[in-house]
Amino acid sequence: MTSVSAPTRTQLFIAGEYSDGSGQERYDVTSPATGEFIASIPVPTEADLNLAVAKAHEAKGAWQKLGVFKRAEICHKIGNALEAKVDELARLQSLEQGKPLAESIADIEEAAQLFHLHAEDAIRLNGETIQSTDTSKRMFTFRAAVGVWGIITPWNFPLLMFAEFVAPGLATGNAHVVKPPSNTSLTVLAAMECLIEAGVPAGLVSVLPGEGDFGAMLTSHPDIDAIGFIGSSATAGKIQATAGFKRSIMEASGNGPVVVLADADLKLAAQKAVDGAYYCAGQVCCATERVIVHQDVHQAFVKEVLEYAEQTVKLGDPFDPQTNLGPLNNEQVAQKMDAHMADARERGLDVLMGGQRSTEFATDLYYEFTVVDNVTEDSLLSREESFGPVLPIIVGKDDDDLLRIANDDALGLQGAVFTRDMTKAFRFIEEMQVGQVVVNDSNGWWDINMPFGGAGGKGTGWGRIGGVHTLLDMTDLRTGVLNLG
Repeated sequence: MTSVSAPTRTQLFIAGEYSDGSGQERYDVTSPATGEFIASIPVPTEADLNLAVAKAHEAKGAWQKLGVFKRAEICHKIGNALEAKVDELARLQSLEQGKPLAESIADIEEAAQLFHLHAEDAIRLNGETIQSTDTSKRMFTFRAAVGVWGIITPWNFPLLMFAEFVAPGLATGNAHVVKPPSNTSLTVLAAMECLIEAGVPAGLVSVLPGEGDFGAMLTSHPDIDAIGFIGSSATAGKIQATAGFKRSIMEASGNGPVVVLADADLKLAAQKAVDGAYYCAGQVCCATERVIVHQDVHQAFVKEVLEYAEQTVKLGDPFDPQTNLGPLNNEQVAQKMDAHMADARERGLDVLMGGQRSTEFATDLYYEFTVVDNVTEDSLLSREESFGPVLPIIVGKDDDDLLRIANDDALGLQGAVFTRDMTKAFRFIEEMQVGQVVVNDSNGWWDINMPFGGAGGKGTGWGRIGGVHTLLDMTDLRTGVLNLG
């Protein structure tokens, strides 16, 4: 294990300053890669939350009046500061999260790009003039910041998903109180130095790492105007039940269907399915969760999957350049993998590769890359999001059956389809009940300028993360009417 310097920022970040907060409790952060203690951070209290929210309200007015060009300038400075600290922040993230260093580097670089991208998006966030039936009236629209956002981010992409909300939020004039998980907050806390360096006014961003009870306190706070959430559908449901009329962006669980039609390039489909299953140890809402394969190419596809996985996937130390599959982040997600594999074995499903925790590393969070064939539709591997490095293969009879299986799920975030026939590709794009469909690439493919979110009627949320669409969701559409007569 490559040594990493101890984190220098182990305090809460409230209204522009690092603080031990008002409480006495602390949370010990340990590395999923080594099992070693990394740091101890304060557990925030209700008083800390009240202070952060009050300071956010104090700061937002001046920030909005500053104007979009000045806000964009500061967002660009944040992006530059993050770019200057990519190596430092990436190493810290891999230590606390467990993902391979190359993935962490890409995460930090994308977080920086988001501040640049949304700075430009905000400058071009224009309104319109509207024709009136009353000739003495002139109507026009513009976008206005919602106010103070309570942001809850997950542990799989600590800094990137912080940036997915805070970059567009700052650019459009909002303030933020952010709750990252306690076990993966050190990278976000360290990155606050970049906001200070860029000249972000105190109060616009506070970071209070905490667990579920603190998250509930944040989202139900009467002075929080809106909620941004990325995480599980179960947690999203709890938030929605208590949020009332708060504006929200909810990006919840996915159970990514990857559909392989009979005419597909099987080598490409197998490679991309495997890539989507091991990236970030499968701990991605748009991971390869179910591969639904036409029966005519089933055996040939499985052969390609096994050959590619054996040659490509390397489980190991996240700081080893050869590693592309690190440990799972926490015991809870590892236990879910255990439960899904136990269910698979009880049902007699074909475990072709992996299927258990590795005993060769410093912690028992390292899970072998797993391939399970002939998965039944009623199994846990099919019905639930595994969130681990597993590739379940389901066999379908024909195109209609493949589409039926893909849509027979309570979740609907992102899907993929592999085919050489563009007519069939368009059918699946239009009829798969997900927010995005990727054709002939990994289900985990995404772009920071891509509107990303769930389909209506599914338990995956609403709103969009990515590009100008997030700015639209984080602002109100206002209308002005002038009486000229």
